Amino acid sequence: MDGYIAAENDLVRGDGTFERILRGARQLLAHDFLPILTVTRVNDDEDNRLFDGFVKLLKGHGYERPRIKILPTLRIGAEVNRQRGYHPEERVTEEMMAGYDAGQLICSHSRVVTDRGVYVCPILLEAPDARLGATLNDALRPFALKHQACYTCLQYGALCSNASALQRDA
Repeated sequence: MDGYIAAENDLVRGDGTFERILRGARQLLAHDFLPILTVTRVNDDEDNRLFDGFVKLLKGHGYERPRIKILPTLRIGAEVNRQRGYHPEERVTEEMMAGYDAGQLICSHSRVVTDRGVYVCPILLEAPDARLGATLNDALRPFALKHQACYTCLQYGALCSNASALQRDA
């Protein structure tokens, strides 16, 4: 079975989230917006198969030049039960940061504004300490890389950025 079909079926059997995502993408396309669909791989060796499968799926739904971003596995939420959570040693250390340009991490220069407040990054929306305040002014302060998900960001760079150099052309 193709990877995209397995991914689609897994999501459709749930709460209908995947169909809502496809419907939203079709609506955006109808108004000449080109959404970037972000997917998370759950196996370390599936990037090409996952990308190709989503390209085929999205083209089948009218998205002629799909924009897809594949995130590495974040070992939080349902992933803890699916494969595993983070190991205790999978944390950012001072040694890891030596010589590293922290400006590559989205948390150093961006914030996420929600109806619940301003957060340091989209990955940590459920972490109470990631809420930096009620306004952007409140959120203009640094944030320590203390969450284990920060380890994945450090490993892979700016996960949430849409750097065109990292995009694959479908």
